[in-house]
Amino acid sequence: MAATKPAVPTSAAHPFATLRKPFQTASGRSLSFFSLPELACKHANVNKLPVSLRIVLEAVLRQCDGQKVTPEHVFQLANWQPNAARVEEIPFVVARVVLQDFTGVPLLADLAAMRNVAADQGQDPKRIEPLVPVDLVVDHSVMIDHYGSPQALDLNMRIEFERNAERYRFMKWGMQAFDTFRVVPPGFGIVHQVNLEYLARGVHVGADGVAYPDTLVGTDSHTTMINGIGVVGWGVGGIEAEAAMLGQPVYFLTPDVVGFELTGQLREGVTATDLVLTVTEMLRKEKVVGKFVEFCGEGTASLAIPDRATIANMAPEYGATMGFFPVDEQTLAYFRGTGRTEEEIEAFEAYFRAQGLFGIPKAGELHYSSTVRLDLSTVTPSVAGPKRPQDRIELGQLASTFQALYARPTAENGFNQPAEKLGQTFTTTSDLPLHNGDVLIAAITSCTNTSNPGVLLAAGLLAKKAVEAGLKVPQHIKTSLAPGSRIVTEYLTKAGLLPYLEQLGFHVAAYGCTTCIGNAGDLATDVNATIVENDLVCAAVLSGNRNFEARIHPNIKANFLASPPLVVAYAIAGNVTRDLLTEPLGQSDDGRAIHLRDIWPSSEEVNALMHHAMNGDAFRANYAQVRSNPGALWSDIESSSGQVYTWPESSYIARPPFFDGFQTTPPERVHDVQGARIMALFGDSITTDHISPAGSIKPSSPAGQYLVAHGIQPVDFNSYGSRRGHHEVMMRGTFANVRIKNLMLPARDDGSREEGGWTLFQPGGERLTIYDAAMRYIAAGTPTVIFGGEEYGTGSSRDWAAKGTQLLGIKAVIARSFERIHRANLVGMGVLPLQFMGKDSWQSLGLTGSERIDIELGATIEPQAEVTLRITRDNGQTDTVPVRLRIDTPIEVSYHQHGGILPYVLRQLLAAG
Repeated sequence: MAATKPAVPTSAAHPFATLRKPFQTASGRSLSFFSLPELACKHANVNKLPVSLRIVLEAVLRQCDGQKVTPEHVFQLANWQPNAARVEEIPFVVARVVLQDFTGVPLLADLAAMRNVAADQGQDPKRIEPLVPVDLVVDHSVMIDHYGSPQALDLNMRIEFERNAERYRFMKWGMQAFDTFRVVPPGFGIVHQVNLEYLARGVHVGADGVAYPDTLVGTDSHTTMINGIGVVGWGVGGIEAEAAMLGQPVYFLTPDVVGFELTGQLREGVTATDLVLTVTEMLRKEKVVGKFVEFCGEGTASLAIPDRATIANMAPEYGATMGFFPVDEQTLAYFRGTGRTEEEIEAFEAYFRAQGLFGIPKAGELHYSSTVRLDLSTVTPSVAGPKRPQDRIELGQLASTFQALYARPTAENGFNQPAEKLGQTFTTTSDLPLHNGDVLIAAITSCTNTSNPGVLLAAGLLAKKAVEAGLKVPQHIKTSLAPGSRIVTEYLTKAGLLPYLEQLGFHVAAYGCTTCIGNAGDLATDVNATIVENDLVCAAVLSGNRNFEARIHPNIKANFLASPPLVVAYAIAGNVTRDLLTEPLGQSDDGRAIHLRDIWPSSEEVNALMHHAMNGDAFRANYAQVRSNPGALWSDIESSSGQVYTWPESSYIARPPFFDGFQTTPPERVHDVQGARIMALFGDSITTDHISPAGSIKPSSPAGQYLVAHGIQPVDFNSYGSRRGHHEVMMRGTFANVRIKNLMLPARDDGSREEGGWTLFQPGGERLTIYDAAMRYIAAGTPTVIFGGEEYGTGSSRDWAAKGTQLLGIKAVIARSFERIHRANLVGMGVLPLQFMGKDSWQSLGLTGSERIDIELGATIEPQAEVTLRITRDNGQTDTVPVRLRIDTPIEVSYHQHGGILPYVLRQLLAAG
């Protein structure tokens, strides 16, 4: 995919024009590039930089225009030191942007609203136009309403189009309105696998003949999966992605780079999923938030690209900005196997060799801030859960771990249940016996593993052996297979394995991010009722990357991440209290006990089928249909035309309010926060799922009540994720997760805390929903703040977690630490992120939620400045606490002064005309 703009700034002579050098591909094609080896002649340090930093350096060098990107930026990055203080910001201009539809629709809505503003001010609406290619992959909208039948895929897609017709019409308008905006329609696969298999082209060639590496940002935190093929890119919120689309660099602090040296080889019976769960556990303990992780060593070189992509995908779970794998022969083989043209592959290889970037670095070859080491032979079969992806459990310990957590207090990650209740039977109205620990959802889903034919073929082989042994899956378990792309179905069919998966209930139910994003669909009514009435702790087992509370299903409390073959195994076993290493999965038709070891496929068996998975012709034929044959359901969607969107009456799409009252000049100064009330006191690990749920909408919630009031019945609610184009729904959904705990509310007699989006309205302490309290505070002109603990905002790069916070009138979030993307999103929406210093916390300060809060910023805002938090208690006592302002860079200061990144960019675009 060629760039739509010149690769080199043309407004003036390029400051580094002498570093533009020619190179040739194997077939003699002449191209040019900005040479890092030439830059290294003056800055010898360049040759020792981590590969990922050199790719970022190339973009800074090539895009140097003396204005947004200056020679000083080039010199600063060229002279990066592994353990220096991180105070310098990098302006990174990416080659393209990738969106998924949950985040892409609100982003498109913001662009459409910007065009409304331009038109209202008498300017050409086309002034608002993406300056880099943008691809939106529709993958988050399909739900598992139907499962366990050959008709499941067709039925689920038809329901998807019925539910989302308004959103899809809006996307089609965007396709015709914006020149550089493309859509991959529903039914082709998960955005990250489509990106890996199809959208990523290796290198781009500008109109001026300059070749440059593929780089991107995406509006999904798992954009990092693309790091598996040597592409620098990561997830950002839609807010940052919008700015990147409109020509703004992605600004970030110069990072630490952690080298991860892999040695040895995986043992027999150990999967790539087991490896990634181990890596996730290790790196989360290493505290790599905001850092690049770069893999090196002989063990890394031995990993196939799907295994690398599986590890790269989980970077958000271990907290890193990226999990990067350099380009080597394995990358070239993957490009050939996935149908890239020989011309593209030649340019790809020639470019990376000319830059000195080809090959996996050996241990000690490059400078890293620190190094982590793992011997692959020490990895063991594992799962992770029941509430966080970094909580790895060895397979043989899952049963005992679940039993221990069942009775453990919630403060210790437990379920706070009486131990004697664990073995009891509870019967539904349809006479289905239910138990604590029962597996009710078993899903082969999510980009983490559906990029990896090794584990999917292993699942198929295990299913074949299970069927042949006479094992079955109980019919009440909601089984589903949601491949990352159509190619998966093709190779499972060619390998003869799909029929066996189907016999166990794992029919293809969708091509998209289903169970992992909260689109598992509902359970049977009587099953839900029995779970709720008896407070059962039932389980989901999925091959995904996220298992946060209430994400998979609001009534399933224990969620475990596992490899696809283990998903099938646990579906057969039916309960997570069964030890799969010692107890039988079930019995054969003739009464023999069948153990997991009896049906687990060998590496040799898996490898014998791998040739089915890498067929360039199949990949080319599949992705040619994106344009030529997207399907009748998509083709039949009708949309409006024109350059300015006319907003219809809709509960899915509404003109966003972020530009209401827009002025072409920003406010003169940013004011302190005075007399704020506390909206919530939260503990550690508050995720973006807690702040802005993606899954089901409860009829009793503020969002549910809003939809009912507008004539929409609960059966048609769809999900929060699908309604992200409508601010009235989403602001009501903010902090509405059924499992969130506001610690302002008093503890119950048993020490547990009330769950759900509630607060105490001050003064007086009236119990209200957070939304209702926010509306009262706004009406009274009272600002509000949130207090949190460690890792505030962990999880998906959900822009609505920041947008909803802003629309509720919350002026600041004060926490022990922030997840990288959410901190940036808060800044992007004009919300102050403030970080406690030293050992301070809201608990150590004795806050109850009744206090008044002032935030004194000073006359001018400086990045990462120390500012004053003033606490006024009910008795009139006043305490002052220094906190760190987490507006990290000078450009973020500008964003905040403009009220956020969107008005900042809009003012720039309108002023340019």
